[in-house]
Amino acid sequence: MGKTLAYKILENHLVDGKMVKGEPIKIKIDQTLTQDSTGTMVYLQLEAMDVDKVKTELSVAYIDHNTLQTGFENADDHAFIKSVAKRHGVLFSKPGNGICHQLHLENYGKPGKTLLGSDSHTPTGGGLGMIAIGAGGLDVAVAMADGTYTLNVPAVVKVNLTGKLREWCSAKDVILHVLRLLTVKGGVGKIIEYTGDGVKSLSVTDRATITNMGAELGATTSIFPSDENTREYLRLQEREEDYVPLRADEDADYDEVVEVDLSELEPLAAMPHSPDNVEKVSKIGEIKVDQVAIGSCTNSSYTDLMKVAAILRGKKVNEDVSLVISPGSSKILAKMAENGALRDIINSGARVIENACGPCIGMGQSPKSGAISLRTFNRNFKGRSGTLDAGVYLVSPETAAISAIKGVLTDGMKTGEHIPEIIMPEFDKNDNFIVKPAGGSTQNTEVEMGPNIKPFPRNVELTDTIRAKVTLHAGDNITTDDIMPSDSRLLPYRSNIPHLSNYCFEKIDSEFSKRCQEAKSCVIIGGENYGQGSSREHAALAPLYLGVRFVIAKSFARIHRSNLINSGILPLVFENPNDYEEFSLGDEVELIDIMQALDTGNMTVKNATKGVECTALAEYSDYEKMLLKAGGKINSMKK
Repeated sequence: MGKTLAYKILENHLVDGKMVKGEPIKIKIDQTLTQDSTGTMVYLQLEAMDVDKVKTELSVAYIDHNTLQTGFENADDHAFIKSVAKRHGVLFSKPGNGICHQLHLENYGKPGKTLLGSDSHTPTGGGLGMIAIGAGGLDVAVAMADGTYTLNVPAVVKVNLTGKLREWCSAKDVILHVLRLLTVKGGVGKIIEYTGDGVKSLSVTDRATITNMGAELGATTSIFPSDENTREYLRLQEREEDYVPLRADEDADYDEVVEVDLSELEPLAAMPHSPDNVEKVSKIGEIKVDQVAIGSCTNSSYTDLMKVAAILRGKKVNEDVSLVISPGSSKILAKMAENGALRDIINSGARVIENACGPCIGMGQSPKSGAISLRTFNRNFKGRSGTLDAGVYLVSPETAAISAIKGVLTDGMKTGEHIPEIIMPEFDKNDNFIVKPAGGSTQNTEVEMGPNIKPFPRNVELTDTIRAKVTLHAGDNITTDDIMPSDSRLLPYRSNIPHLSNYCFEKIDSEFSKRCQEAKSCVIIGGENYGQGSSREHAALAPLYLGVRFVIAKSFARIHRSNLINSGILPLVFENPNDYEEFSLGDEVELIDIMQALDTGNMTVKNATKGVECTALAEYSDYEKMLLKAGGKINSMKK
């Protein structure tokens, strides 16, 4: 049997272990990226490791999340990141340059390389034929410190693309269709690999949209082959020398196969409040729209925004709609200013905001109460927009633009209008937003640390017995947004875990933090897919600070499970999912003979309050056991 493209790249980067599905391996990491929402914690952790220069070929610190500066906190974080980046050999991308994933695609991504990022949408790089993985900040800090990353060998799912997209259908509709088929947990423990004749009809930016939202499948990453389209994209970015042809073997062996005929797709929308709650726009109907937001790392590329400009040209945004657009990079905005597209967008009555994540991360542009908001973003979790009762629909840029004009959700196929073909131009290199690291010895490079930046919490070595109180009994699909809310009110405190902890789970249970402070030692009971969504390790660090010792759930999302282990918090899985019902808020729960259980993989869980016990699966690799016993990754490295 031949090899998949994913396995070829992983094998080429193998440092330790064997390519056996489900088994742990250590791989060489070529590149890393961070952003400022998670980056401050990453660089605090890197500083704690006492390393000099990073061991990767390239590491970049982007500022794109916390760009609203209503107080000193965000600016202090930016200054801290810049100073540590200069000290350790990391490129620093100033605010205003653009969104990390769009920028990395344009400037640094290389086919066949590995990329680890402290953002769940790092798999965007798979559009260039990279193994690009989102991870918790501590994993990225370690990758910078020693150039490696440990993961379990994923299964590989083949998505075979045939046909060609029709007018008014786009890459966003492709990934929404795949989400409809596989669901938000369908990619856990898997790499999604796109193949087939339909691939050649998709540009690199199309592919990047699809791999970007592969994060919503829970997948380890997604990847496309590197072909002539890849070469052309790199040529237009003045980087043709980075091109390498890559593809899977013709007889490659896959664990699953999904067939998608691009020519059969119609405009789709993910309805509130999940990216896999997908339906045809024509079936949803012409619901009234209050806000349209176009941008994010999913849909802020040059081709996306040029299509939007073409649709808006000579038209007027509906009087009842607020249309806001955030370009993906400074290069894209400059090119649109040069060719007149920016004029068309502004003349339509749209608002153009900074090249940043902005409303996607809840940083401004919250819709009005009870609003219907169409967004070209990747997540529509309840309250993520900043307005708890808003209904957020995820759509393509084409659907968003035509709907902004009509004032209702509109299927462009039904309008009879046409979108001109967009030709990608050549882009000039511009490093004016990049701060390069200091050369030579950096031991005397001063690190700036403002008063809002607090040390990250550290766990203690694991004991053989833990007794804790149930301080939350949660349902299915709990997101990291639910655990540690992300909005303009709290984002400035991402470097201050003690402050953030007061708001932990506030959308689910406003008394959670207070209850934990009283209990001292806590356990969370969760349902299926606990911890889906963002890679933010704050969703593990805030519970750690509040005394959460272990979490028992029906299943875990990949990144959050890793973040819990990195923090020394035990993620346990109910052997019998029905045992979830045996636990209630306030119950006293005890784990005994923990060290033995780590060896057997079966943990006895006693509910002392109700006098019942059950078995939870404690299945960890030897590496994960070592981290848990030490009380987390930093403690393990120090030992």
